[in-house]
Amino acid sequence: MDLGNAQAMVVEVLQRASSQNPELLKPAEAKLREWETQPGFYTVLLNIISSHSTDLNVRWIAVLYFKNGVDKYWRKNAPNGISELEKATLRQNLISNFSEPVNQIALQLAVLVSKVARIDCPREWPELFPTLLRGIEGSDSLIQHRSLLTFHHVVKTISSKRLPGDRRLFQEFTNSVYNFILYLWMNFTEAFLRDTSQNASAEVITINLEKALLTLRILRKLTVFGFYKPHQNPDCVTFLKLIFERARTALEYRKQLRGKGIYVLELCEKFIIHLTKILLNVLDTHPFSFVEFIQPTLEFAIYYIFTPAGAQYIYERFTIQCFNLIKGILLCVEYKPAKVPELTREPETLRAHQIKVEFFVTNTLTEMCRKLVSHYFLLKQDDLELWNSDPETFVNDEVGESWKYSLRPCMETVFVTIFHEFREVLGPVLLEMLQETNSIVLVDDLQGILKKDAVYNAFGLAAFDLYDHVNFDQWLTNTLVQELKVRHNNYRIIRRRIAWLLGNWAGIKLSLELRPILYDCIISLLSAEEDMAVRLTASTTLRLAIDDFEFNSEQFKPYLDPAFNLLFSLLKEVVECETKMHVLNVMTLILERVGQTVRPHTDALIFYLPRLWQESEEHNMLRCAIVSTLVQLVKALGSSSAELNPFLLPIIQLGTDVNQSAIVYLLEDSLELWLTVLENSASMTNELMQLFNNMPPLLEYSTENLRCCLIVTLVHLLLAPELVMKTYGLQIVTTCDGLISDLKYEGILMLTRLLETFVRALPQLGSETIKPILPRIFQLIYRDTDITPTILSMYLSILARVLLSSHTIFAETITAISQVHHCTEENVLESILDVWLSKMCNVSQTERRKLLGLALVNLLTTQSRAVMARFNGVMLNILEALNDTCKTDDNGVSVDSLVIIDGQNLGDFQEDTDGYYETDHDQRKRELLLSDPVHLIVLKDYFQSQLHQLRNQIGQSQYEQLLQMVDTDTLSQINEYYFPL
Repeated sequence: MDLGNAQAMVVEVLQRASSQNPELLKPAEAKLREWETQPGFYTVLLNIISSHSTDLNVRWIAVLYFKNGVDKYWRKNAPNGISELEKATLRQNLISNFSEPVNQIALQLAVLVSKVARIDCPREWPELFPTLLRGIEGSDSLIQHRSLLTFHHVVKTISSKRLPGDRRLFQEFTNSVYNFILYLWMNFTEAFLRDTSQNASAEVITINLEKALLTLRILRKLTVFGFYKPHQNPDCVTFLKLIFERARTALEYRKQLRGKGIYVLELCEKFIIHLTKILLNVLDTHPFSFVEFIQPTLEFAIYYIFTPAGAQYIYERFTIQCFNLIKGILLCVEYKPAKVPELTREPETLRAHQIKVEFFVTNTLTEMCRKLVSHYFLLKQDDLELWNSDPETFVNDEVGESWKYSLRPCMETVFVTIFHEFREVLGPVLLEMLQETNSIVLVDDLQGILKKDAVYNAFGLAAFDLYDHVNFDQWLTNTLVQELKVRHNNYRIIRRRIAWLLGNWAGIKLSLELRPILYDCIISLLSAEEDMAVRLTASTTLRLAIDDFEFNSEQFKPYLDPAFNLLFSLLKEVVECETKMHVLNVMTLILERVGQTVRPHTDALIFYLPRLWQESEEHNMLRCAIVSTLVQLVKALGSSSAELNPFLLPIIQLGTDVNQSAIVYLLEDSLELWLTVLENSASMTNELMQLFNNMPPLLEYSTENLRCCLIVTLVHLLLAPELVMKTYGLQIVTTCDGLISDLKYEGILMLTRLLETFVRALPQLGSETIKPILPRIFQLIYRDTDITPTILSMYLSILARVLLSSHTIFAETITAISQVHHCTEENVLESILDVWLSKMCNVSQTERRKLLGLALVNLLTTQSRAVMARFNGVMLNILEALNDTCKTDDNGVSVDSLVIIDGQNLGDFQEDTDGYYETDHDQRKRELLLSDPVHLIVLKDYFQSQLHQLRNQIGQSQYEQLLQMVDTDTLSQINEYYFPL
């Protein structure tokens, strides 16, 4: 790129690239993609970025393209990479000027420098840190700020490298700069606090506060990742001790900053949060270095969130951090001694444990428990207003937020942690609080209602740890049921909490005899007259009750109709996508747990789901939930689900079409629906055949869902074997041939099971259909490569079935292999037989050993020299198959145990019966079993017949010569147990 003429041209294209007009934007982006691999392009971009007079949008787009270019083309082995000469110039220019006036551009430049530094520092860019440090030490405030900003992002990036050599370099770097950065932080922090105490302007305070925050961020990375053991560095220990003092002072001064504007206030809050982040990071990364700080950290956190004196200074994010510090200390694995303390390996573990025990005395724990329940658990006015205005969001927020960032989940997890750790102390405290709120609260006593709600919340959270303290059956019948009868609007708070409480306790301590009372309560709480938040909570409780290990579908039967109808009404009323998914998931679980019992109650849902599907076009996750519901619905309806196919098949078509973007979300559930529809179809239809057009591309789409794709193909095949083989057989087998070499154990197993099913379903046509892949399978046996016994068993089974169904195809496959390896057919057969005879003993399934025995018996009359030369081995393996399959019945008669007789239960012969439910496909599997040679042919009789035919073929003399090849023991066993030879 000619740099002299290029800059104006690139500026013009960047201007178009910043346009909102697609007609200008798309050609500009295409031109930039064309230029991004041309030499000199990034030099032009940097010149544009550095030109402060250029339009801001153009500079912004330029820096973004430069960043992307570093990701793509900076590494030495990158295709179309930036030349070393240009990179050297760019590195020099990137750190030649730290006076960028626009904050957003300055931030992007800092990130850009850090990306280059991750790759080049320190070897190719040794001058980076000295240059940055000179800028930091300078007197120009803007240059100092930009240098600190860049330094921060470089340190942040380099500290994330995890290779041992990189970590060692970062630790060496930390040792060289830590004291300097600490000194800067202390000075900037003192200046910020001084400015605040002197009531300076927001602009003056901001200058030093921004720099104090940047240096603090740098210190955080240096402290956490720059030391092997931070507590062994005096400067690091000094810094960690200073955190508590600086945090206290900043919290006090924060009150003074409220009148200085939002920005400086938020900056101060970030500063305080970052101080607590350092404590959390050191605790997580260096728990033993943190032991010295356990006591001051607990005192610090407890003071602010559990005492009136500290409470005046706190705000939500800081409160969350304090809760997380307490939780982190309590849950830290390194602070938990062995059950026998003397066996604890690390002395610091015992020391940490002792500090915790001495700190969390009974009085402290009692006060913490009471404050958590009576203050933090109380619903606030904001919560109640949200409940009134948007109950769906209120309920979703209650369950969906992360404990790391949201106050309510955070304090609840802390409560659970503390209660679990000190249940013996806190159990009586909570029971006492329950006693204090045990009476029925007056409906107009909102504070009393909120207090009871908080106590019930605590009892639900601590359910596992209160198991031995609470008679839940008695509490339910004597108190909770009575409270549910109070219908006043204020009491919806109690009703919702009881609904939630029932869900938490139902699977822990509720008698089976009282489950009808539980269902009665849930039905009452789901009624259309009830508050929306109460109904949604009740739906969650129903899900928990149904998903319980002890759930009895018969016991639930009387409640099925009202529960299903009320959930359906709720599904239609809710608006939010997340809420619809939740209710739909509850209904899906009911369908799954009660099965075909639900048939009479599904009409309304069947009528509604098509409309919901149309409305959810922009909500893929809701569509996933709908498909999951349809899977269970089809299972419940059985064969009658065919009436839904006009609705179901287009959904499957959409979710399994590799050309549709929806496949990313819907594929897994759509495959399951497809499988379920096929399993419950009585016959093949044109629509089902047309749907199978999606399968060949799916088989190559992703190995993640290959197993399900192969099962769908297998079930599809059994539905109409001849039609499928003639229409799609060759395409499927060709795809399988391309896949088999890249698959691992389970994939090969599923694929070979499908190929075997082709031959089992229609032996002659099936053998012809899989003929293209047979040379690959025969060669794998022929080469005797390192194949697991199970997979070799599948290969040999396919070989045996082809042999039994078509000698012609078997012989043609042998010929094809001999041509590839330039040897005779006899040589190929000899090698295959050697593997077969030596490895047949490793085949674990009796059915497959008999199948291989049948095939060996079949070979006896082929007059093959390879078979006759191995007559002893052939007879020995046939005898072993006979011994495995022949059993003596009650009359002392030897019978073939694998031959199915009339009226016999076929369950013993079926594979994959886990999660069994009766379908049309099960009938087809039974028919496949009944037509299988393994279950039709008596091996002993077939063996006798083949030997008789062999004797007639070769004559008595040659036959007797063959018998002389058989070892005496094998010959005597056959003669003694079966028939005289």
